[in-house]
Amino acid sequence: MMDGLRTAIVPAASGWTRAADAGLTFRRIADSDLAFLARLYASTRTDELAVTPWSAEQKAAFLAMQFQAQHRHYQQYYPTADWLVTMRGGEDIGRLYVDRWPGEHCVIDIAFLPEHRGSGLGGALMRDVLEEAARAGKAVSIHVEKFNPAMRLYRRLGFLTEEDKGVYDLMRWRAAGASDRQVKTA
Repeated sequence: MMDGLRTAIVPAASGWTRAADAGLTFRRIADSDLAFLARLYASTRTDELAVTPWSAEQKAAFLAMQFQAQHRHYQQYYPTADWLVTMRGGEDIGRLYVDRWPGEHCVIDIAFLPEHRGSGLGGALMRDVLEEAARAGKAVSIHVEKFNPAMRLYRRLGFLTEEDKGVYDLMRWRAAGASDRQVKTA
């Protein structure tokens, strides 16, 4: 995990004006963020687990196990990524994990607490990520669960499904000039 020296508020990547205009700030994750990140992760699985006959304790144990496995996986397989807590008004409201590879930006994860979803924050942030990638002449990839309501946002932004991965779709957006499809990010 990150050391204490890297947990201060970090400026958004150069040009993340939409996120800044929406009041979003970021800081690198630290061990002290794990409880928040676990709660955020659990909030993304609420609908899915609502149909299970499990007790609240069983659901909590399952979610804790799944969060820990996901966190370890992400840390192991994306060691150069930016691991950011998304804040608004000093309150932790989400996370953005993004890895900048030579040929593309990989959005590993983007999530907001339920009360901040559907308010345009994710769209503002994703448009900034797309614009950053476009300036670098790179594509942007993301794995999206098929039932995720954010799928509509990604399609509006110009992401195309490149591969069916079962529960997930691998989606990719290409910068203007990198493909036949030009996408407006403004």
